[in-house]
Amino acid sequence: MSSYPLPPRFVSETLHAGVAIPAHPLALTEARKLDERRQRALTRYYHAAGAGGVAVGVHTTQFEIRLPRHGLYRPVLELGAETLDACEAGGGRKLVRVAGVIGETQQAVKEAALARELGYHVALLSLAALKEASDEELLDHCRAVAEAMPLMGFYLQPAAGGRLLSHGFWRRFAEIPNLVAVKMAPFNRYQTLDVVRAVAEAGRLGEVALYTGNDDHILLDLVSSYELKTTRGEATARIAGGLLGHWACWTKRAVEQLERCKSIRDRDEVPASLLSEALRVTDCNAAFFDAANGFKGCISGIQEVLRRQGLLANGYTLNPDEGLSPGQSEEIDRVYRAYPGLNDDDFVREHLDEWLR
Repeated sequence: MSSYPLPPRFVSETLHAGVAIPAHPLALTEARKLDERRQRALTRYYHAAGAGGVAVGVHTTQFEIRLPRHGLYRPVLELGAETLDACEAGGGRKLVRVAGVIGETQQAVKEAALARELGYHVALLSLAALKEASDEELLDHCRAVAEAMPLMGFYLQPAAGGRLLSHGFWRRFAEIPNLVAVKMAPFNRYQTLDVVRAVAEAGRLGEVALYTGNDDHILLDLVSSYELKTTRGEATARIAGGLLGHWACWTKRAVEQLERCKSIRDRDEVPASLLSEALRVTDCNAAFFDAANGFKGCISGIQEVLRRQGLLANGYTLNPDEGLSPGQSEEIDRVYRAYPGLNDDDFVREHLDEWLR
C-alpha cells in the first residue's frame, strides 16, 4: 500500500459528493499556437460556473499536445495549475485537478509523475494505446502508473479510440489501492454496468467514486440506482457526478442539472420534466459531438459553441484536417433555437471581460 500515493482527503470527499468536471479544451491562436489568454479564460469560466474539478490533457484537450513538434503537454498542464491556484486563492473553493495520462507504460508513468509534480491530484488513465494487450498486461500497466499517481479509471468508447474491456479486467482493476474513481464512457449500457458491478463486487463502492462519461445518457446516468447482488451481499451503487466533454460548454447549466439530479436521487419516482430534459441534453450532444458522422467533429463541435460564446477566438485544432463536419454547424444552430434554456450565454457575456483580462 505504501507504494501507492493517495490524493489529499478533500479530493476523495469531493468526488464522492458528486461534482461536474469539464474536459478542458485547447485554445489556439490563428497560427495554431497555444493561446494562453483564452486558455486561462476557459479555466476561470469553469471555476466561476461552479465546476468541482477540471480535466486537462484529456481527449478534449487534443492528444496531439504530446507530439514533439507541439510540445504542449507540460505547458498546458502548468497553465491550468497556475490559473486554478489564482482562482482558488481568490475564491477559496478547491477544485479536483485531473490530468489525462495516455500511452504505453513508459510514457504513461512519465506523464503521471509530471502531472503530480505540477499539482494534479488524479490521473485519468486511458488504455487506448494498448489495444492488443491482455488483461494481465493491462493490469501491470495500470499498477505501474498507480505507483506514480492516484488513478481514475477510464472506459473510453471504441468509436473515440478506446477498446473493449472485460468485466474481469474491471473487477481486478478495482482492487488497485489508490483507485479513487472510474469514468465510464463506453456509450453503452451493458459495458457501463460491467464497471458498476465490478466495483461493487470488489467491495470498493465506498472508496471508488463512479463518474459518467456517457455524453449520450448524462442525466439518466445521474439519477439511476443500481441494486446489485454480489458475493459480498446486496449493494446499491449510484453515479456520483460526471467528467464530460459535453460539460466543457454550457457548464453553468451542467452544474445546475447535476445538483437537480442529486436532489431527487432518493425519490421513488423521477419527475417527467427531468426525463424530458435528459432527452434535450442528448439531442444537444448529438449536435456538439457530431454523432451523425461517427463523432468526427466531437472536439470541434464543443469548440464551436465556445467560439460563439466568445471564450475561444476560433475553432482551430492542432490537426489542420480536423474541424466541423458538413451540416454540424447547422445542427448546433438547431439545438440553440430548440433549447434556449440549456445555454449559459448570458452568464458568459456578463463575465467574459474579467475572464479574458
